[in-house]
Amino acid sequence: MGVVAMATWQELRKGFNFTEEEEEEIRIEKEIIEAIVNAREKNKLSQRKLSELSGIPKTTIARIETNAVTPQISTLIRYLNAIGYRIKIEPKKNTKKTIRQSCVAEKDDEVIYG
Repeated sequence: MGVVAMATWQELRKGFNFTEEEEEEIRIEKEIIEAIVNAREKNKLSQRKLSELSGIPKTTIARIETNAVTPQISTLIRYLNAIGYRIKIEPKKNTKKTIRQSCVAEKDDEVIYG
């Protein structure tokens, strides 16, 4: 038996041939997940406590926060409600011919993704 070489994400990613739009979707999803994790941590909530408050299983929270799964909108809303945030849709900056929108989570006046 030989040694199996593990490919890096960058090497694997090249094989997928993502379109520019797909790359943008991946980037935005990662930024949203990073923003909600930061919001949870800012509120000094553990994944366990968030699970208790939201009803989302702790294992699901962990998989969302490590980008192992893409959360459904309903799950994202439950997560955000439990930490006192909400989703807000606003126009993306630097729009040209088409209006593209991005998602933000905000608490009061604080935007955590934009």
